[in-house]
Amino acid sequence: MKTLILHGWGGSDAPHWQAELASEIAKNYGTVSFPLLDNCHFPSKNRWLKQVKALLEDFKPDTVVCHSLANTLWFWLCEEDIIPVKRLFMVSPPSLTTEIDTIKTFFPCKLPQKLCAKEVQMIVSDNDPYIKVEEAQQMASHYDIPLTIIQNAGHINADSGYGKWGLIEKLVMEEL
Repeated sequence: MKTLILHGWGGSDAPHWQAELASEIAKNYGTVSFPLLDNCHFPSKNRWLKQVKALLEDFKPDTVVCHSLANTLWFWLCEEDIIPVKRLFMVSPPSLTTEIDTIKTFFPCKLPQKLCAKEVQMIVSDNDPYIKVEEAQQMASHYDIPLTIIQNAGHINADSGYGKWGLIEKLVMEEL
């Protein structure tokens, strides 16, 4: 089982849960790729698309774990000719109409026809500053995928206390 972990705007280095997840997968002899995407503090949609398309072709992951802006990137990738993955975990996707200048090349974004994954799970917080629960619920129902809503978890990142995160480790690693 190969897992590709894609960070959002600014990266997800330790103590972020994505760094912890990459470490846990490696400790359990799983195969993981957790790349630092190009210029993560000032990302360009086109550069990230090119970089992740190459990763998908070379690494051929079974599982992809996206956080934040990586979910929006995944939506754009689904409009390209990518090979579907077995499992996709979407954590804290931002609103499709986000208006932050530094990441403006990613928005507005529409939902792709398909998510290029056989199994998809979305996890959000009820107080994420980048998306309202109602929009996350609309996204999940659009694709008829499970949605987990965590209470008071902010953007589900290191700043909101999500370093080692048992739920995501259990979900991702149950197939290792």
